[in-house]
Amino acid sequence: MRPLLKVCCIASLDEAEAAIRAGAWAIGLVAEMPSGPGTISDAQIAEIAAATQGRVSRFLLSSRTQGRDLAAHVKETKVDTVQIVDRPDPGAYRSIRQSSPHVRIVQVIHVEDETAINAARAAEADGADMLLLDSGRPSAAIKELGGTGRMHDWSISRKIVDAVDRPVLVAGGLSAENCREALLASAAVGMDLCSGVRTDGRLDFDKLNALTQALNLAA
Repeated sequence: MRPLLKVCCIASLDEAEAAIRAGAWAIGLVAEMPSGPGTISDAQIAEIAAATQGRVSRFLLSSRTQGRDLAAHVKETKVDTVQIVDRPDPGAYRSIRQSSPHVRIVQVIHVEDETAINAARAAEADGADMLLLDSGRPSAAIKELGGTGRMHDWSISRKIVDAVDRPVLVAGGLSAENCREALLASAAVGMDLCSGVRTDGRLDFDKLNALTQALNLAA
């Protein structure tokens, strides 16, 4: 089975179309963040989500943590998936479900150490549909919640995959050169790409095509 490919930090409809042509299963649309690349306005997110509906999964990356704020963010942008990049408040998933029952909830777990295993179990118990393992530092003075270009310890990712009964994506510093190793080491069902397929802030079609070829080898 070919690994799932999510291309993140999509900044325009042209980039979204390129990701779809490359075989992406999902695109990531990054809303306001405390730090990191690729953010676009909620209006742009809604526009790209509407134009690609039915052809690709459309992930809203939201740093909001309160349930009502997350639910409103999903409604405003009209996506089919919300990727929560920070630790949400208790009951946040329930608020999203009540407002948009069709929307998939993906919880980001930042793998700084083995405490991430319990965080993943907790997100599963709360009802997350999928987990995404990234290399941010939520505890930093200015939170890093994605797009760092750093790898994390894939052996911890593997422990998380083994500990939960949810699909798991892996992210963080991935490229055509290391994507196969990351998938084999973590046993994730797919991966999320941002910095590894961008050059000077733009989607690099050559890097994206090289990664797609590498993923085909890893299938």
